[in-house]
Amino acid sequence: MQPAARAAAAMAVLDRVLAGEPAEKALTAWGRGARYAGSGDRNAVRDLVFEALRCRRSFAALGGGLTGRGLILGAMRSMGQDMQQWYGEGAYAPAPPAADEAGRVPEGDEALDVPDWLAPALRRALGDDYAPVMQAMRQRAPVVLRVNAGRSTRDAARSRLLAEGIATRPHPLAAFALEVTEGVRKVQSSAAYAEGVVELQDASSQAVVEALPLADGMRVLDHCAGGGGKTLAMAARARLRLWAHDATPRRMADLPPRAARAGVAVTLTERPEATAPYDLVLADAPCSGSGSWRRDPEGKWALTPERLAELVALQGQILDRCAAMVAPAGTLAYATCSFLCDENEDQVTAFLARNAGWTCTGQHRFSPLQGGDGFFLALLARA
Repeated sequence: MQPAARAAAAMAVLDRVLAGEPAEKALTAWGRGARYAGSGDRNAVRDLVFEALRCRRSFAALGGGLTGRGLILGAMRSMGQDMQQWYGEGAYAPAPPAADEAGRVPEGDEALDVPDWLAPALRRALGDDYAPVMQAMRQRAPVVLRVNAGRSTRDAARSRLLAEGIATRPHPLAAFALEVTEGVRKVQSSAAYAEGVVELQDASSQAVVEALPLADGMRVLDHCAGGGGKTLAMAARARLRLWAHDATPRRMADLPPRAARAGVAVTLTERPEATAPYDLVLADAPCSGSGSWRRDPEGKWALTPERLAELVALQGQILDRCAAMVAPAGTLAYATCSFLCDENEDQVTAFLARNAGWTCTGQHRFSPLQGGDGFFLALLARA
């Protein structure tokens, strides 16, 4: 496919997304109908779509409107591209820009691709880092691997990956983190991945686990386990008795094969209270996802004040449920991939006000300015 044809395809996919269809579903539907498109074309169209979603507000301003065409036109103008290669004649090429598609230069929060209603809360949470963090959230997230300490050293894993055409460099945020610099699309088909030497995991997620007070012999519950990334990262740090729970059990469907690949034992449970108490409970709670907007840009535009209020209420319920399962002198670790104080510091303050006999022994914030997603962690100790 020529660049113009890729642009036209991305426009069509984005129109479906703007109409309410999830981006992955829209891309799959386009791919099934575009038998002429090779893997390189599909990857290029995908990249255009997600770049446009990350920068939806500013690209719409630059492109003259919130449409698939407007977003891709805005993307081209933002990158200073030669417009002639993206438009022209032919069956698959979009028409050249019209006079009413001149667009305008975005300003302020619009240029940072921040929804107006969220800007005050983000400024409160981030302070002087507001603009640089929001600018970072407009960029594609790096691909980071976690080396399984039970299977390899970081240097040995780097050598294995390099032999398979995957170049990496140590990431400063976590001891076993490797950022992929070349060969990203080879990772999941590599032998190192298949044999459990490495797992895909954001650097901030790894840093959260490294901050947990884990020791051999502890009974540990990952209460909101999802796919089990943090469960497996905890297993690599110490010899633990591990349980994993999620409100939607199907999210954990991949955890047993992943655990087997990593050589660790994890018990999946729908009734975590039945095996309580635990020395440590990790509650990586459902949240706005504002810290991971680079990976899920649709979430930025789908979030509403009403949904945020629902999430804050749910987080409080999860904290109270988890607290009841923590052993005396145990730890409740509360984490979110959010920047917002409502979901983080304010949530911890409200928990301590509701629950006597608990103290906060530490809080950590991890930022895209450190090379990972935005994450918050609070360690709560039971007297």
